[in-house]
Amino acid sequence: MLTLSAPRGTRTCDGVTRRELLRAGGIGVAGLTLPGLLKAEDGKAGAPTKRVGTARSVIVFCTNGGTGQHDSFDPKPDAPAEIRGKYTGTDTNVRGIRLNEHLPHLAKQADKFSLIRSLHHTDTVHPSALYWTLCGAKIPRAVTPESATMSREDRPHFGSAATKLLPGRKDLPGFVMMPVAMGPNGPEWPGQFAGFLGAAHDPYRVNSYAGEPNFTPGAVASDPTLPSSRLDARRALLAQVSEGGRHLDAQAATKGLDPHFAKAFDMVSSPAAQKAFDLDAEPKAIREKYGDHTFGQQCLLARRLVEAGVRLVQINWPRSNIGGRGGAGYDTHANGFKLIEDNLYPATDKAFAALFADLHDRGLLDETLVIFFNEFGRTPKINAANGRDHWPFVYSILLGGGGVKGGRVYGASDKVGAYPASDPAKPEDLLATIYHALGIDLDTVLYDALQRPHHLIDGQPIKALLS
Repeated sequence: MLTLSAPRGTRTCDGVTRRELLRAGGIGVAGLTLPGLLKAEDGKAGAPTKRVGTARSVIVFCTNGGTGQHDSFDPKPDAPAEIRGKYTGTDTNVRGIRLNEHLPHLAKQADKFSLIRSLHHTDTVHPSALYWTLCGAKIPRAVTPESATMSREDRPHFGSAATKLLPGRKDLPGFVMMPVAMGPNGPEWPGQFAGFLGAAHDPYRVNSYAGEPNFTPGAVASDPTLPSSRLDARRALLAQVSEGGRHLDAQAATKGLDPHFAKAFDMVSSPAAQKAFDLDAEPKAIREKYGDHTFGQQCLLARRLVEAGVRLVQINWPRSNIGGRGGAGYDTHANGFKLIEDNLYPATDKAFAALFADLHDRGLLDETLVIFFNEFGRTPKINAANGRDHWPFVYSILLGGGGVKGGRVYGASDKVGAYPASDPAKPEDLLATIYHALGIDLDTVLYDALQRPHHLIDGQPIKALLS
């Protein structure tokens, strides 16, 4: 939010009071903080990229804990029991591809997605592993789960970089994150915002659970108590500040009033944004296909958002002991098989399969890249608590649509799912694949607030998966 050092009630030389300036900057609709989100850095941060890729949007599901490769997309039926676990896998609709038997709906959609079974890195700590996988580089500082926080010195999330480099609609957010950021019961983990690109490219945070009675999309929600005439008056006040208060530009606190406050007005008054977030507009039959649970409704909302024109939507599995939502989530150190069967896979399987089918039926899958994303995998050997611990040395993900060929497997792990056995790939390669699918030049240079250059990504796209 905009703040000034003048005393309360003090007028600028243009006759605008601090209270009025704050009201214009804050907009005052449903606790709107969009001006803060949209405030741009003065320095250049890469030039817009001409699109040549297949994908126009990305939906990424972050498991927020790491899915065990053995228990999901890389079953090991011939491994010893202490490694194989309970599961031997099931056939899919693509010959030779097997998934966990508790993913039957996804198994029927295997022709629409591919698997990478050879991703790897070396970081075993959630926050720094997440940073590496979302930003494409190792974090340059030491972090722990208790101390890790986001910093404007950080590299940007790949969604922030994409929305910076590709044109978008002014009346919709370019990057939406829901329902909450990752960092259970503590600081929000690094890598989940725009970093040195500045607040203008941070994700629009919903901070609410789709499908629940009190769900609200936040700042873009319409406010029936605010007449359009009041919003127009505040827009006019903004114009007065922008035109007549150029002397304020020298103060860092007021930079970004124009055009980023203007975009905040565009979004908060946008029928397109309000319509996109309106789940009640979906037929009951469609909502039921995704599942009567918050994850299913998040996936449905993600489809509505990309259909409306949002560039990137990230769905985080809620992981918190607060309010009974999520619990340990995919961080299955203990009672892992029970969690998989009772809590994690029933909702994930139904909703993610419905997302692929729905995008396909609507003709959106070819231009929407969908990713089932982990920061790492789980240990080959089952621990004493009947779970698996952190293991970044090989893990699997699922991706499809947006130019990715379906029904393929890239890379392989060894016989016990411990290390890559063929075609090893790193997080940088996955992000390079995403950028390539979006038509972003991998040689792009981004600039931070001090005009220091940063190469977009130091990886190579996995072209064997791309159409």
